[in-house]
Amino acid sequence: MIRRRTATTVLLTAPLFAAGVQPLAQAHPAHQEHPAQHQVHHQRPETYVVSTTPGDTPEGIEVTRDGTIYVTSVGSGAVYRGTVRNPNLKPFLPAGSDGRTTATGVHVDHWGRVLVAGASTSKLYMYDNRGRLLAIRPAAEGSFLNDFTFTQDAVYVTDSAHNQIWRATLTKDGLGRLKPWLTRDKIQPTPYFLNGIVTDGHTLLVGEQGQDVTYSINLRTKAVTTLEITGANGILSGDGYLLEGHRLYAVYNAGGGKYVTRLALLNRDWTKAQVLADSMPGATNATPTTIARDGHRLLWVNSQLDAAPGIPPYTVSVVPGLN
Repeated sequence: MIRRRTATTVLLTAPLFAAGVQPLAQAHPAHQEHPAQHQVHHQRPETYVVSTTPGDTPEGIEVTRDGTIYVTSVGSGAVYRGTVRNPNLKPFLPAGSDGRTTATGVHVDHWGRVLVAGASTSKLYMYDNRGRLLAIRPAAEGSFLNDFTFTQDAVYVTDSAHNQIWRATLTKDGLGRLKPWLTRDKIQPTPYFLNGIVTDGHTLLVGEQGQDVTYSINLRTKAVTTLEITGANGILSGDGYLLEGHRLYAVYNAGGGKYVTRLALLNRDWTKAQVLADSMPGATNATPTTIARDGHRLLWVNSQLDAAPGIPPYTVSVVPGLN
């Protein structure tokens, strides 16, 4: 999700495959494929146009199993929707509607409802799939709600301003109130910019971009550790994350146009991760922020935040050299 540079960010350019690592399809023959990976992708676009409106900087992405794409605008708060079979997305939620003047994370929950993180509006929004507002849940004033992830009965949200995690109950009946779940003083090393977040229902993995670490947080005990990383100079943090079994994909933002999607393999108890490969870098000033899967392909958002507000058209494209 949206990030800022810090003095501690490390510039790292890595090859497509780490030294001594086999190509991905051969390295883990026992890996269970993502349910959507058997889809046929004849003539699917390599690039999708999200918006041609100046300043409508995109940021978050979701791709559902039926191939619906949602993309948020951090510049205006608009949410766009389309399909993986069509290169052009259309407005789903207008800019500024419901007080949502900026937006970052977007995900569809277990019941098909669309949740949107309102960034500096300090609110979490819930809509049905027709765009009708179902709920608005405010966090504390001055919060920056960035990204979020679901368990079976809750949503956990990163706050990049207060560097804490919010939680709300989430059931078929609706969305509960946002409450502080883990505050900054309970997280070590002390976070300076919490961002991407994913879960398997037992553990949260949370990216901290100020120090380039990934926290592993036990959902039952709230115990916090940092992943021990091998490969890539020990660096694994994420603007956007995608978790598939023990495979963790992270959009790593090194600054200066050097953006890659990093693939790491988690160990059984999620205390360690081995970086297996990096994608090819994103285009200069494209500033990829978040990723989602479409079958055999990974898609990332070209936010242009390094050159904000950027130049239309704003796009989503296939992550180069990694799946």
